[in-house]
Amino acid sequence: MNRPRPERATPRADAPGRAPRGARSTPAWTATASCPPEALPRSGGAAPAVLGTTGDLRITEVGPAHDRAVEPGAPDDGPWIFEASQGTVPGRPVPGAPARDGRLPDAVLFDRDGTLVVDVPYNGDPRRVRPLPGAGEATALLRSLGVPTGVVSNQSGVARGLLTRRQVASVRDRIDRLLGPFPVWAVCPHGPDDGCACRKPAPGLVLAACARLGARPSRTVVIGDIGGDMAAARAAGAEGVLVPTPATLPGEIAAAPRTAPDLMTAVRLALTALPPDGAV
Repeated sequence: MNRPRPERATPRADAPGRAPRGARSTPAWTATASCPPEALPRSGGAAPAVLGTTGDLRITEVGPAHDRAVEPGAPDDGPWIFEASQGTVPGRPVPGAPARDGRLPDAVLFDRDGTLVVDVPYNGDPRRVRPLPGAGEATALLRSLGVPTGVVSNQSGVARGLLTRRQVASVRDRIDRLLGPFPVWAVCPHGPDDGCACRKPAPGLVLAACARLGARPSRTVVIGDIGGDMAAARAAGAEGVLVPTPATLPGEIAAAPRTAPDLMTAVRLALTALPPDGAV
């Protein structure tokens, strides 16, 4: 599709400090996304329950699954956290998963548009969701091995007034029905100029998803199709696998730690990307 693709990594035209096309660059983000200490507004006067932490990010429950966010500020100030119908508890495996196999990653996180499903700009219509070839088989393989999965997605259409939270949730629900439920979705609703810590290539989405799954970032693999996905993984201390599409820049392919021609190959690489847990 035509550039830019604003639903995912920082758009090409408005990315601050972006290197020239084809050049390699080092992201300015650090693995810990620092946030000021404001508190989430409380629903019905009840204090929010802290579900988990990672670095300076705190995942806080403020109501139903579609109303969870990361502190601080109002829910729109942090990534939106959507969960499967059977929620998980930070620090514990997802329900029904076997004990962790130290040879496998703690979790595999997927970009949404252009990786799991066809990239439709600012899509808020679940009827337009089309899984990419191999997405169902690739995610099913991970589930069969007990590897927790999640989705990390930039959705700047929210900040631009083109998408609502309900629309983002409806697309998420449709993908969960088509590909099987992902225990966690971490969504950035901000625009490229908002200076948030969650919008890829910042690490906040990866860190928030890892915290919700009880996964160590260093034992997590992120699969995406552009350089911002790989930069977010690197900034969070995770591994990355790039599945290039016609929209992927040559420099992003050259800079990727690993590349795969399709999603199933990417998942198989993810399963062997990390040394055995505890190996020197």
